[in-house]
Amino acid sequence: MSQTEQLEQTASAYAAVGVDVDANDRLIPRYRDLAQSATRPEQLGDVGAFSGLFQLSGYKDPVLAASTDGVGTKVMIASLAGRLDGVGRDLVNHCINDILCAGAAPLFFLDYLAANELSEDDKVAVVSGVAAACRESGVALLGGETADMPDLYPSGHFDLAGTIVGVLERGQEVTGASIEAGDVILGLPSNGLHTNGYSLARAVFRLRPEDGSWGERRERVETYEPELGESLGDALLHPHRSYWPSLRGVLSQVKGIAHITGGGIAGNLERVLPVGLGAELDAEQWPTPPIFPLIARIGDVSQAEMYRVFNMGLGMAIVVSAEEAETVLAEISEATKIGDVVVEGSSVSSRVAIMSADGLV
Repeated sequence: MSQTEQLEQTASAYAAVGVDVDANDRLIPRYRDLAQSATRPEQLGDVGAFSGLFQLSGYKDPVLAASTDGVGTKVMIASLAGRLDGVGRDLVNHCINDILCAGAAPLFFLDYLAANELSEDDKVAVVSGVAAACRESGVALLGGETADMPDLYPSGHFDLAGTIVGVLERGQEVTGASIEAGDVILGLPSNGLHTNGYSLARAVFRLRPEDGSWGERRERVETYEPELGESLGDALLHPHRSYWPSLRGVLSQVKGIAHITGGGIAGNLERVLPVGLGAELDAEQWPTPPIFPLIARIGDVSQAEMYRVFNMGLGMAIVVSAEEAETVLAEISEATKIGDVVVEGSSVSSRVAIMSADGLV
């Protein structure tokens, strides 16, 4: 048997157990085209090597910032709706926001896509969203990995994760260490769930595999919801916002930044507050997308639980001095004052107190 025949036989055997080497080989040039749409001058080499290379320049004393994250079970709703490019945007923007909390500018990104029986076109759709988000934020898509995992994932299912690396000048880190009582907390709105709380949302809206056939669940996703002014799928699949364009010009005036993700508003804001300090927030100062009250009503979810699981319309919270607040508000038109930093326990028992129209959350 010739070497070519042996390779073909091996590839056929591998395909029989769920890993199509030929299909993955066909993906490489398609991925390369996407990556070439999201490059930076500092990038060296091309996609397809064993590692990506990036030449760091322009900083006197650079500090690198890195973060890894995933999209969670939002990918299951994207699959139901047949809209896979959005989760790529979710992934990149989430990671950008995480390193933005340290004051870092994003440099490059690498993605990891693991699936079982996901078509070539669907894989490309996912990565096209990654590339588009990288391109929009000036991030180099430096490389990635696609893995077929037939024994790990059910047929048609996939998972998506990624890593971002950014940079800032040493001495310009945003750490929260200088925050003091009397500082002001500003908020930037979210456009929905972003990438957190989807396990609860899928249970509430009966979108889990045990909640009916694929067709029944897809019909529920596509159903127009008058309370939302759009379909349920549209409301659940709004891409995670990137706050880099809004905050990049005011980082020198910011003392602390909290990305409101898993753990809700209080859980994430506490991460940037120094010991001994708390916060008082007025939830009436930012808009709450209608998807949240719909989840609470249909799922009979308590207000306390809603604020612990979801961002409730608040995507980012930034802390500035009272003297800088008006300047920052003038620079970021969508930002609003949502609260103040206080001495912990000075007026309420919880470290981060959130007042809503219905009282203390």
